[in-house]
Amino acid sequence: MFNKLALYMRETAQEMKRVSWPTWRELRESTLVVLVTVGVVTVFIFFVDQILSFVQRQLILMT
Repeated sequence: MFNKLALYMRETAQEMKRVSWPTWRELRESTLVVLVTVGVVTVFIFFVDQILSFVQRQLILMT
């Protein structure tokens, strides 16, 4: 079992060397895109929630 673990660790280390890592600039830009997207989706969901809550209250008041 130890041999399999050692083999796995060696193969993992080799694979990590082959990975194409992003540059610092690419990482910052990608992070910014993700944060802006999350912000936009959050605001959108907030407004949809507010509209649906308003509609629900109006429907409840009508009955």
